[in-house]
Amino acid sequence: MLLKNKNDSLVAALGGSLGQSLEGAVVGRSPWADARGRFVRNKAALISLCLLLLITLTCIVGPWLLPHAFDSADWDAMSLPPSLKNWHLFGTDEAGRDLLVRSLVGGRISLMVGFLATLSSVTLGIVWGATAGFMGGKVDAFMMRVVDMMYAVPYLLIAILMVTILGREFYLVVLTITVFSWMDMARVVRGQTLSLRSKEFIEAARALGVPTRRIISRHIVPNLLGVVVIYTTVTVPGVILTESVLSFLGLGIQEPMTSWGVLIHDGAAVMEVSPWMLLFPAGLLSVTLYCFNYIGDGLRDALDPKDR
Repeated sequence: MLLKNKNDSLVAALGGSLGQSLEGAVVGRSPWADARGRFVRNKAALISLCLLLLITLTCIVGPWLLPHAFDSADWDAMSLPPSLKNWHLFGTDEAGRDLLVRSLVGGRISLMVGFLATLSSVTLGIVWGATAGFMGGKVDAFMMRVVDMMYAVPYLLIAILMVTILGREFYLVVLTITVFSWMDMARVVRGQTLSLRSKEFIEAARALGVPTRRIISRHIVPNLLGVVVIYTTVTVPGVILTESVLSFLGLGIQEPMTSWGVLIHDGAAVMEVSPWMLLFPAGLLSVTLYCFNYIGDGLRDALDPKDR
């Protein structure tokens, strides 16, 4: 009896120590944690993210902290080069308006247009592409022919026509860009959905009688999240650049409101006598676009490391 009690206590002690060692050794990590670690190790992407956050925060908060309003004129400092006089750090334009404040307000508008138009176009592209890819057959053929017809329409010409007819209000600019920027996302999502719809978990959901809408929203779309995130970072700079082109052509944001495209248009007209009016907004736009591209590359490497 004494030997049996000793054996039982020994087995219990060994079992407890083995369980503790297994609990300490087996620590699971999600794929998102691995992706986050790979992204943090990408120095270019991490620096670009920090710089983009700094630019965005400065554009949001900066105009409230600076002593000048974006539409107020200083008649004693017209076309003033960058100087500390009256805190005109980026200089002034021909009307005496502070270029630093206008650059920050213009960045706020450009980034807002970029994010809102990208959000709406990505949402439309996901719904369209996932539905076409999952339904297949005639539905897929019809929906993708609509996408092909949209590609055949001269994008910039129709955008200019829509802005000219409907007006140059902020929401109309966002709507105009959205109408012609969702097709690429729809094609990408459709291709990924075609590869997902034959997976076992999709077949199991179908066998259980799960409605098609629920399968798309609960099973297809979440598995497309990595591709969507990567492509979104590519779409945002394209949308910002499109808004800048429209504003450069005089068909974007209306005065006295401004954007980077408007400022570049104004600076290009006087670049020989007032180069700072072109260099500062163009520099902010270029740095922002580079940041988005580097972040997109970092997310691609982090979320899909096999493609590196």
